[in-house]
Parts: sequence; structure tokens; C-alpha cells
Amino acid sequence: MKSVTIQKNDAEQRLDKFLTKTYPNLPQSMLYKSIRKKDIKLNRKRCEISTRLKEGDVLEMYLKDEFFQQSEQPFDFLKAPDKLKILYEDQNLMLLDKKPGLIVHPDEHYHFDSLIARVQHHLYATGEYDPRGENSFAPALINRIDRNTGGIVMAAKNSESLRIMNQKVKDRELTKLYLCLVYGHMKKKEDTLEGYLQKNESQNRVYISNKPLPEGKMIRTRYRVLDEAPDVSLLEVELLTGRTHQIRAHLASIGHPLIGDGKYGTNTINKRFGLPYQALYSYKLRFDFSTDASILNSLNGQEFTASEIWFLQDFEHWKKGKKL
Repeated sequence: MKSVTIQKNDAEQRLDKFLTKTYPNLPQSMLYKSIRKKDIKLNRKRCEISTRLKEGDVLEMYLKDEFFQQSEQPFDFLKAPDKLKILYEDQNLMLLDKKPGLIVHPDEHYHFDSLIARVQHHLYATGEYDPRGENSFAPALINRIDRNTGGIVMAAKNSESLRIMNQKVKDRELTKLYLCLVYGHMKKKEDTLEGYLQKNESQNRVYISNKPLPEGKMIRTRYRVLDEAPDVSLLEVELLTGRTHQIRAHLASIGHPLIGDGKYGTNTINKRFGLPYQALYSYKLRFDFSTDASILNSLNGQEFTASEIWFLQDFEHWKKGKKL
């Protein structure tokens, strides 16, 4: 029999989710069968797979030891650098300025360096995260941006902050603004674009239409022209809906692709300007909580802005007549 006391970072999870993450050697079929047969009990009582765990709960599991074996493995996140540009940090959250070229989460081409690995390495080095002392929780990112997009990414240091911020993002109680450079000059200095977005998973690409598409989702993109150079506009953009590649695809669909965008732009334009990445940056974040945020209430109304946005210097040169 194995007994586990639920800690703060494990609370509020479903029982089955907790067991799956904590004991990867426990097959799901065995997990569900054991709950039905009362071989897994919560506070000495029968429980359900959907039971929400609370801090201090005691799980008793009458199963073979082989299902609880957790082999000692080197922590992969230690293979990533712990170098981060931190805009803000407290005991609950980190706001990070991610540079283009760095992935936020591991993918099929993962070589141990990602933003989340750097976060975990940093917190391990400062003594704020010890995987050996956690059952199922690990510091996690709250939002994500594309590999070749730069800007502000939020990370949660504990499960309560992660739950709160996931809900705030879902309820759109944050304001996130982007800067981008697009080809050409906009007909209107500010506008809200509407359309329908359809995602093609196999191509990792989305398609935009003015009319509803099969399995398409409505999108709304608000922009404001901040400045202009010959054949280039600097825009501030707010996503009123948050879809995959929305800014890049929506602006390209109206004839104003992002400079440097290899997926939705054109090679001729990109070669002319010679930028190494798409000129897109998530540069401003404001906490606009309209409901209680518990341990994060002190952040309400605060605004954070990224600096050193890499493509602004190029834009200033183009304004002064630098040859393209």
C-alpha cells in the first residue's frame, strides 16, 4: 500500500489526472479498475475519477509497487541555458521577454532548449523549484507565441497562479498589444478587421475568408497605424479573438503581409527587406481583472512593456531613406 498526502501544488486537480501525471507506469485501465474496486481510496473513502483533490487529502493505493516506480532521470531542463530576460517576477509569476528563434515548448525538433526549459532551469537554480519535492506540478507557461515571434510570455510558479491566469486569459481579462511591420500603407489609419479562419493541421497553416468556412472560426483583429516609411507601415495590433497565426494571416489576406514572414508573406518582398524573422512582437501586457484574482490581485491595473524590439531600428533607417 502506498499513501500520498496532497500538497498545495497538487490541489484542485482531478484524481485521474493527478495519478496519470504522478505515476506514468500505472496503466489507465488499471487506474480506472482500481478506483471502481476501491483499491484506490481518498481519505479512506470511495472516490471517483473526477473527484477534485484538496490540499491535505490522503490517497491510499493498494497496488503493486511496480506501478509506483519512478526511475531517476537527469532533468532535461538543466540541458537548456538558464538565461532569461525577465520583465517582472514575484513569488507567483514571471513575465519574460522571449526573443524570436526560441521555441516556447518542446516540439519534434526539440534539442533541449525551449523557453519553458529555461524557466524551470532558472527556478531550479534559485531554489524555487525542486522536481523531487513535487508530485505532479512543474512551472508552466500561461500563454505562448510562435517560435519566430518575440515578446511577452507569462509563466506560473505554482498551480494556484496557473489556474487563476488560465481563467483570466479565457475570460479575456488581459490586454495584449503587438507591434508589427507590414508591407504597404493601410487605407484606414485604424480599423477592426473581421473574417473567418480555417486551420490546416497537416500544413501548420491557416486560411482566411470573408465568408464562413467549413469548421472555420470567426476572427476580429484591431489595428492602429503608428507610423509609415516608404512601402512599410508600423502597426499596433490587438487580438479581439485569439487564433493560430491570426495577425500574420489576417493582415496578409488583405494584401499587407508582415515583413519577413516566410509562411504568409512573399519571397520577393522578404528578400527586398532582408529581415531574419517576421516583424512581429508582443510588446505590451496589461492586467485588467474584472473579477477577483486572489493571490494575484496586486497585479490588477499594472502594465508592462518590452523594450529593444529588434525591427524598430530597421524601420527608423527606412524612414530616413535607407536603400532597401
